[in-house]
Order: sequence, then C-alpha cells, then structure tokens
Amino acid sequence: MGGATVAKYLRLWGDAISVTLVERMPTYTSNIMSSLVLTGQRTMSSLSFSYDTLRSKYGITTVFGEVVGIDPVSVKVTLADGTVLTADRIVMAPGISFDDVPGLGTSDKMPHAWQAGPQTALLASQINAMPSGGVMILTIPKTPYRCPPGPYERACLVASYFKQHKPKSKVIILDANEEVASKKDLFTKAWADLFSGIVEYRPENEVKDVEPGTNTAVTEFDKLKADVLNVIPPQRAGAVATKSGLRLINNRWVDVNWLTMESTSTPNVHVLGDAVFPAPVMPKSGNMANQQGKLAAAALLNLLAGRAPNPAPVVMNTCYSFVDAKNVIHVASVHQFDADKKQPMPVQGAGGVSAMANELEGKAALAWARKLAAQAPPSHEEEWTSPGSLDT
Repeated sequence: MGGATVAKYLRLWGDAISVTLVERMPTYTSNIMSSLVLTGQRTMSSLSFSYDTLRSKYGITTVFGEVVGIDPVSVKVTLADGTVLTADRIVMAPGISFDDVPGLGTSDKMPHAWQAGPQTALLASQINAMPSGGVMILTIPKTPYRCPPGPYERACLVASYFKQHKPKSKVIILDANEEVASKKDLFTKAWADLFSGIVEYRPENEVKDVEPGTNTAVTEFDKLKADVLNVIPPQRAGAVATKSGLRLINNRWVDVNWLTMESTSTPNVHVLGDAVFPAPVMPKSGNMANQQGKLAAAALLNLLAGRAPNPAPVVMNTCYSFVDAKNVIHVASVHQFDADKKQPMPVQGAGGVSAMANELEGKAALAWARKLAAQAPPSHEEEWTSPGSLDT
C-alpha cells in the first residue's frame, strides 16, 4: 500500500525517474478485507495481487529478493543473493515485525493472522472446525499497532459467523488497552445489539504468556482456556528498518521528517507506512500508507530537481469495518502539516465516524478496497475472487 504507491507516482509524475521496486514475494496479499476470509465471505485468492501493472503500465523495474542491508552514504541496497543496487534515494516500506509473546513462539497452533497469508487460512480452518458452544479468545496489544479497528472488526465477523453456524459459541476479547481503540461507540453498540451473549469484552487485560498445550491465555489477573486462541502480538517497525541504524522512537517506530518522509537521522533514506511513528491520532492503516506514498513521491521529485518540498502537505484516511456480513461502519480523518509542531495534526471538524452500521457502507467498503489496489471491478461484487494486478 505504501511502497507500490510511491513507485507508481514517482513514474506517473516524473517520467524521467528510474524506479526499482524490491519485494520479497512475487505477489502481494492484502491485509485489507482479510478478516472476511475467516468467515468464508472472501477467498485468499481475492486478496492476491501481482506487480504486472507496475511493470507494464508504469515502467517500474521489479526485483524479487530479500533486502539484508542499506548503505545510506553511498545510497546502496544489498540483497541476500549478493546483488547491490545503487540509487540517488532509497524508500523503505518495511511494514511491521512482531514481538515475542512468551509461549507463543512459532507454533502453528495459534496463528495471529495479522499479516495476511497462510496464517489467515489456518485461522479460518480453526474457526470452522471449532465445536458449537466453544470459545475463541482474541487478544489485542497496546497501541500503536497495525489497523486500530481491525481486531474489533474481526471479533464482530467471527461473532456473526458463530451466531449463524455455531450457536452458543463465544468470542472473548482481551484488550491490553483501557478501552476500544477505534470506533468505540459503534463497536460496543454492535456487541450489545447484535451479539449480546456472544461477545465478551475485557479491557486492560494484557496477555503476558500463553500455554500452547492447553490453548490458554495468561493475563495478570486470570488464565483463560480457549478452543481457538488468536493472539495478536505487540508490533514494531519491520526488521530491515530497525537493523538499518535509523532513529527509532520508543525503540520501535522510525522517526521521519513529515514534509518528505525522510529519516530524521539518515539522509537519502525515506520511510513510510506502518513502520513510521504515528503523528497524533494518525492510524497505521493501508489508506494512510497510500497517502504517505503519494506525499513521499511528490517530495522526492522536488528534492531530485533541487526544489523545496510542499510546506503544508495534507493526508487523509478512511477505514471501513464490517460488523457483520453486510453492515459496515467507517472512520475518516484529515491531517495537515503544522510548521510549529513539525508534524501532521488532525484538522478539526473534518472526518468523523458513521452514524450507524448499514449495508450502503458495505458497498462503499468494497469499492474503497478495490480502489486502493485499483483492481478492475468484477462482474458480480460478491464474487470478488479473481487475483488482480496491483495498481495503488
């Protein structure tokens, strides 16, 4: 959402710029809409995108490999196979890495599925196999983490699935935060109106340990056993960013100049997306990464031409969440750079949240997700299953 976007707009707005996109995998799996796979409303293939359009339409060179190091002085990128790429500027969109939760390890028994892919399919199979009357425990780390409303949306979707297919089953949410981190009133209303007796929400319940042998979550106050245990670990900037010597805030998130997305400690290296320390009330979302990609592209073109970047950039965010198979809620915000505070600040009176969950927003959510990847609309909206080509 961030890296492919900056690559596209560097070419779209600056045709003379040569752009090489380095990616580990030949296909991209979207985190957006991935919780719908857990309830059978989407397939994994519907979340899969190739990089063909970036190559054929925009002339971007794609290299598939693992980045093992960057040299900001000579502006070089080294890959695991020994390939060295030289540039004038480096942009990093490394996403997130996950902290260890004691007991969790790499056990396939408890997939977090917070990075869409094989773990998503595994968690879906566990939910499907769970006995009627069983319990799923979903744990939420302290903020900031990727997609603030995402865990609560997941709880709603699973509860909706239980209500229809596994009566008397429950979802217990163990939230390390003091309260619901996003769309609080709308989610709590959904739990009360639609899922009374199905969703149990426990704030200030941080998971300290897990016991894989018994599917048990251990908090400061209790031990809870589950049929399905979905532990979402605490997060930090992706490993390639944290190992590259960039200045980090709280030893977790990359500190950037918000006019250019350039590292505050390392010239010529720009970082965007979930790896960046968030400005006030700025979420870690795919939509925000897309906006930061465009901001970075515009700033880079100015810098490469010897011009100053835009002194007052504006970025916007919209995030949709399903509360059941069809009804959706959203949150939107606008953020403008504040020269005194040297960071984007929320524009008062702009954005907001849904008045209530409704089906019309469900259609808007599907269009929004397709637009972020610029996937051609399918012949039938409900059959959005064909792999597309990423064109953010």
